[in-house]
Amino acid sequence: MPKNISIWFFTGALLLIYGVLILATGVWALSHPPEHPVVLASLHIDIWWGVLLTLIGLLYCWKFAPGKE
Repeated sequence: MPKNISIWFFTGALLLIYGVLILATGVWALSHPPEHPVVLASLHIDIWWGVLLTLIGLLYCWKFAPGKE
């Protein structure tokens, strides 16, 4: 009998992938600042957003993992 995989698991996987990519970009931008930064660059929103997406993605992957009943 085939098991169904929740769509929320795939949503979590996408959020996790996007979060890791955005976080890596933010860390790289922190170590290589641009010559002309934008106005609110000191907030490092890409790092915060990457951490948030990564945590939400991990939560969804853990909660809706295939095989969990």
